[in-house]
Amino acid sequence: MFKRFRRLRINENLRNLLTETKLDVNDFIYPLFVKEGSGIKNEISSMPGVFQMSIDNIIKECDELKKLNLRSIILFGIPEVKDSIGSDALCDSGVIATAIREIKKAHPDMFVVTDLCFCEYTDHGHCGILDMENETVDNDATLKILGEQAVVHAKAGADMIAPSGMMDGMIVAIREALDKEGFINLPIMSYSTKFASSYYGPFRDVAESAPSFGDRRSYQMNPANRREAINESIEDEKEGADILMVKPALAYMDIIRDIRENTSLPLAVYNVSGEYAMLKMAGKMGLVDYDRVMMETLLGFKRAGADIIITYHAKEAARILSS
Repeated sequence: MFKRFRRLRINENLRNLLTETKLDVNDFIYPLFVKEGSGIKNEISSMPGVFQMSIDNIIKECDELKKLNLRSIILFGIPEVKDSIGSDALCDSGVIATAIREIKKAHPDMFVVTDLCFCEYTDHGHCGILDMENETVDNDATLKILGEQAVVHAKAGADMIAPSGMMDGMIVAIREALDKEGFINLPIMSYSTKFASSYYGPFRDVAESAPSFGDRRSYQMNPANRREAINESIEDEKEGADILMVKPALAYMDIIRDIRENTSLPLAVYNVSGEYAMLKMAGKMGLVDYDRVMMETLLGFKRAGADIIITYHAKEAARILSS
């Protein structure tokens, strides 16, 4: 006798009862890009439906998000003036600190996560203070200002800090800085396994953060390395991260599963700009059923082991889940 698996698939109600993995609107964090100024809402050609927005329009966007029961956002800042160390990111009156305060004032129930890095704020587009001799980022010098940046975000009212620069020791440095200032209950969601990926291309358009020279392979991970990917996240857990992350997600499902099996911490994935843009283009060209492929992709992240999905698809997915 052979096993008849199809017995459990023929009836739709039974299929629903036996569904192992389910998406929920509470799985999503929606990225928002804050640009200095007012009345700004610039759509990004490489990322249809994604905008650079001034704070006034970010606040309006939060109104729309809450109508969809989306209450978690991650903020990226685009300052008017950039310099070699990203001074705007260290300033209480900088674009991100100001945005946090204004968003929390207008929407105290919105969960505001902040991307903690310097690539959007530096005139060279790298993720910290430069080590010119080796044409890379000076790890330990950057740790100090990461701690300062985290405290700026915390004082402004951020609900969670998400360091993304892939500096060694960044979680310890940030945790110590936050605890010293009394923010012992502020969680850290670490971009703990972040690859030097070609999937980030469109993000550099929206965040205006393309490196002015070289690339980020000297501090972001080699896409070929699986064991190292696990070690990166486990080390961040040891340093005190509260949530781990894999970025990108689509080409790294094996890494998501590997890390899920090696930690009991919550695990996030970042469904990045290139992944989003590919689906958008395929849908526009009529090559795929966009909504169904989008939902299948997001479900794949969840099935692989993600608890949290940072995605530009969040609004579209929320509408489908509520219908």
